[in-house]
This record gives sequence, structure tokens and C-alpha cells, in this order.
Amino acid sequence: MSSPSSTSARPGRPGLVLTGVAVVAVLAGALVTGAAAAPVLGDPGPLVRWGALVARVIHDLAAAATVGLLVLAAFLAPETTRTNRRVSATRLASATAALWALAGLVGVLLTFAQLAGVPLSAPGYLDQFVSFAWELEVTRVAIISLGLAAVVAAGAAVASSRSAMAWLAGLSVFAVLPLALAGHAAGAANHDTAVNTLAVHLVGVTLWLGGLLALAVMRPQLGSDLGATVQRYSTIALWSFVAVAMSGVLNAGLRLGGLDGLATAYGLLVVAKVLALVGLGYAGWRHRRALTGRLLNEAAGVRDFGRLVLAELALMGLAVGVAVALARSAPPVPDTPIAEPTPAEVFTGYPAPAPLTASAWFTTWRVDWLWLAVAVLMVGLYLAGWQRLRRRGDAWPLARVVLWVLGWAVFLFATQGGPGIYGRVLFSAHMVMHMAVAMLVPLLLVPAAPLTLALRALRSRPDKTWGPREVILQLVHSRYLGALANPVVASALFFFSLAIFYYSPLFELALTTHTGHVAMMVHFLFSGYLFVWVLIGLDPGPKRWSPLLLLVVLFATMAFHAFFGVIMTGGTTLLAPDFFGRLDLAWVPDPLADQQRAGAIAWGVGEAPTLALALVVAAQWVRSDRVEARRRDRQADRDGDAELAAYNAQLAQRRAAHEQAERIRADRTAQRARRGTPGQGG
Repeated sequence: MSSPSSTSARPGRPGLVLTGVAVVAVLAGALVTGAAAAPVLGDPGPLVRWGALVARVIHDLAAAATVGLLVLAAFLAPETTRTNRRVSATRLASATAALWALAGLVGVLLTFAQLAGVPLSAPGYLDQFVSFAWELEVTRVAIISLGLAAVVAAGAAVASSRSAMAWLAGLSVFAVLPLALAGHAAGAANHDTAVNTLAVHLVGVTLWLGGLLALAVMRPQLGSDLGATVQRYSTIALWSFVAVAMSGVLNAGLRLGGLDGLATAYGLLVVAKVLALVGLGYAGWRHRRALTGRLLNEAAGVRDFGRLVLAELALMGLAVGVAVALARSAPPVPDTPIAEPTPAEVFTGYPAPAPLTASAWFTTWRVDWLWLAVAVLMVGLYLAGWQRLRRRGDAWPLARVVLWVLGWAVFLFATQGGPGIYGRVLFSAHMVMHMAVAMLVPLLLVPAAPLTLALRALRSRPDKTWGPREVILQLVHSRYLGALANPVVASALFFFSLAIFYYSPLFELALTTHTGHVAMMVHFLFSGYLFVWVLIGLDPGPKRWSPLLLLVVLFATMAFHAFFGVIMTGGTTLLAPDFFGRLDLAWVPDPLADQQRAGAIAWGVGEAPTLALALVVAAQWVRSDRVEARRRDRQADRDGDAELAAYNAQLAQRRAAHEQAERIRADRTAQRARRGTPGQGG
């Protein structure tokens, strides 16, 4: 009978199983769909066609291993004075990140050869690659991703602190995101939804697979802490499973076009991937229900865990190989551009909405799955934390719950209702959306105190690893947040980024690209939330300024904001002219006049939030004075007003010292007078 660690004594075995199954799956999938078939024109050769598939499999597996090892090092694995698990996992992540970058480079070279239709050995190939690789989106995003992977490899080779490992884990996840822009979905007519779902899918798969592979490789070093580490990983795996399943359904719906698409070769691979997902879901359920508890106490549980992990990795390899084959195969719904696109469809990817009316602000809707998912997730987590406090018998103001839900409802209206839809083509509507997301939404969310709720609802970890609660504490007490939360810095970020955004090419980039639009929304929400938080936030963080200084910062910022609106209202030069000047909307005859209306909106809309913020700051000022007065009264009751007695004694001491000084001065004056007076008699 093998010992509990016999299977894990060969840490390379899980990787070999995973890679072997994935390579076989991608080759078989390519045979089924013809993904590696020779094209009619410009055949780069079988080495390029088949090599690109294998390189992408190795790339994806190395990326997942890197993310998983860094997440395990930063957040999952306990450490003692006798272990060095975090550093060991981080150094392994450096090696896998280097493999990730190398496989990415090979993949870029092979992909460019496929696009050019020439073999790698063709004369002038490298010159063409250097000249055009950055110009093509599919190779440009791959170059960005492999560059970030190289940075992760270099950082993981020297990182020794847990914070550095956490930052590297975040960077490694971020390095996966650009690849969503180059998949099948990125070229679809419904571009935004396709890219969003693919990005969520990639991150979910990477965390899920990477965490499992990291557990398998690091199992010998985890020893008796394997059970606790697996418990934490199972939570990540559950969230990843939900994200992969939901994004996969949406993406498959875009690609298949209906149930008839399942009868195609592409559809057969989708079915195979679904079956692998179901099998992985069952294995994850077994982890949580049967094995996790046994891992804490039984050696048999460790052996069973090793066998189950190998089976899961085999299914993961199947899913990854099939996914790579799907990415290189023609779907039933082809990625063909719209036959005769309107200017709005060319620039935004959506048809132009109907003329704007008063009712259209509230009756026009279009689902944006990314922001809908974010809002639902934020509301769901907040309500879950609130319910945990209630079950524990702790109070939490209902008004805060209402404010949080209302804030995200306004966010959904701004991004998916009239402001979001018309804001894609109309400057004035865009400004309404901007003001709602950056000013109104934070004004509702900040008083809900989400970080305070999280700190009260989340359980702390006794083994000093970083769970969600510990990460929040690290964040709110970090020097980075201390710098950003300086009211002057937050104010400058809020205003100057506004001016720079609209009076630079960034505005047009946000209007015409999906990545730019998402970045714009994130910045609007973050800068607005930070500004409101430093003024009226209830959550823990850096030391607050006095209310008087906060009011000065508030009114100075709003004065600059009003000045910005005035400048835009009186402007005679159209901003983003290559966008608004070419939309050719019949119901917007003068884009410059609409821009001037946008300036008036920026000027006028800022007044109400400013007044509300000023009233809240003043109310907090009064409340803090009352709290301090009550504290002093309670202190006086406890110690017999010792503070007042000490103050009176100090005054009496000063008065006595002053009287003594006056007497001394009077005596000296009298002595000088006597010495200066002529003597009598003689």
C-alpha cells in the first residue's frame, strides 16, 4: 500500500497528465472541426497550423499554473517558522510565467505566419513580422499579454514579501484579459457582450485550473495544512465554476445561434466541453461534501484527494484542449461584419437609437451583461453580509441597505437605460451618464459603509493567511490608499482627470473602443467614490481631515467643476470631431450645440450633489461635536470631573505665579525708588 504522499512525491506528474490530455484533446478537436486544415490560399505548412494549437495549449496551461501558484502563495497556504511554502510556490510561478511568455512568443510567430500565409522559413518573414505584428489586433494583444507574463516571471523570481506576491497574482490575472480581445467573440456583431463573456470565462478557467494544479504540485510541502488550503481553494473553485458556466452559456449562444448549431462539428465540441464542465462540477461537489473534512484528520483522505485531483486535471485538460480547438474553428454563426453598417454601427458596434424624447430616457434599455453582473454581485454580497449580521444578532441600519441597493439601481439605469444608450452617440446624454456614475452613485454608495459591513461579517483567519477580511484591512491601512485618500489628491484626481479625459484623445478612444469604454466607466466610478469617501465616508481608513478643511476642499473642487462646465458651454471647437462629426444622426443637426448642452449639464448637475455633500459634512461636524461633548460628560461622571478640576488647578497655579511675579516686580520697583531718593537728616 502506498503512503499518503507517494503520489505527490512526483510533483511533475499532475502537470504531465494535464498537458498530455490537453494536447490530445486539441489535436482531436482540430481533426473534428478542421481547425488545422490547409487553407485554399496561402498555406503556411502543417508545422505552423498544428504547432499554433499546441503552443496555445502550453500557453494557457502555463498561465493557469502561474496564477494558481501565486494565488496559493499570497492567499491560501499557511506558513510556519519551519516552512518556506510561499517562496517555493512563487519561484515555481516564476518558471511557469517564463514558459507562459515563451509559449506566447512562439504562438505570436506562428499566428502571424498563418495570417500572412507563409511558413516561418519564408524570405522576409521576420521583416514582415516586425513591421506589422503590432498593427494586427490578434497579435498585438498577444504581445501585450506575453510582455506582462515576462514582468510576472521577473518579479516572482525575487519576490519574498506576501504583498509582492499578492500584487504579482493580480498582475498575472490581468495579463490574461487582453486575450479576450482576440478570440472568436471579439469579431462578432455583438462585440461588447462577446468580449465581456470571454474575459470572464478566461479568468474563471485560469483561477480554477491554476488553483487545482498548484494544490497538486505543492501538496508535498503543504503537509498537515493541506485540508485548510483545500477548503479555501474550494471557495475560489465554486465562484470560478459559476463564472465559467454562465459566461460559457452566453458565449455559446452567440456562436451557435440556436440548438441547430449543436449538430455541427463545432457544436459537438461544445457538447464535449459541457460534459467536462459537468464532470468537474461533480468533482468539486465531492471535494466540498466528502473530502475536505477528511483531509484535516485522515491519511486516507489525502490519498483519495490525490486520485481525485488527477481525475479533475484530466477533465480540465480535456476542457482546455477542446476550448483551444473551438477558438481556432469556424462557428455556425460566422464572425462576419455587418453588410452595410451605419456610421453608428461602425464606431460603436450598435445601431443608432431612435430620436431622443423625454420618455425615451426611461423606456430605452439594452442589457450590458458586464455591468449587470457587477451590480447584481455587489448587491448580493452586501445583502449576504447583512443577513449574516442579522443571524448573529448584530444590528445594521436598514437605511444603509436601502442606499446601497438604490445606488446600484441608479448605476444600472445610467449604464443600460437611456443615459447609457444615448450616451454612446450623444454628448449631452453621455454627460448625464457621467454625472450619474461619478457623482450621484457614489453619494448613495459611500454612506452604506460596505467595508465596515464586510469587516463585521467576514470571518478572520487564525493562521495569519490573507483572506478577504485581511485583504480589506491591508488595503484600508496601506500607504497607497493613504496617499490617494488625501482630500487634495482625491479632489485633483476627480477634477483634473475629468478635464484631461475630455480634452485629449482619451475621450474618442472611450467612445470607439470597448476597452476604452470599460476603462472610462471604471475610472468614473472609482474617482467619484474616492472623492465622496474622503468627504463623508464612514468606513475605516486614513485619518480624516477636520470638517472645516473638508468643506474648503469640496467648494474648491466644485468651483473648478463649474468652471469646466462654463468652458465647455462656451466652447466653439467640437471635441472628438472624428466621432461626433461623422455620426451623421438626422435628429442631431448640430453636434457642437449638443456639446454645449453637455457643458451646461456638467455645470448644473454638480450643484445638487455639492449641496448634499456640504450638508452631510456639516451634519457630521455637528454630530462629532455632540459625541465629543457626551464623551467628556461621561468622563466627568466617572472621575468627578477631574479634567475640569485639573484645568482649574492649572489656572489657579498660573494665577498664583502671576501674582507672585507681580509682587516681585513691585518690590524691585520700590527698591529702585528707595535707592534713587536722597537721604533725610545729616
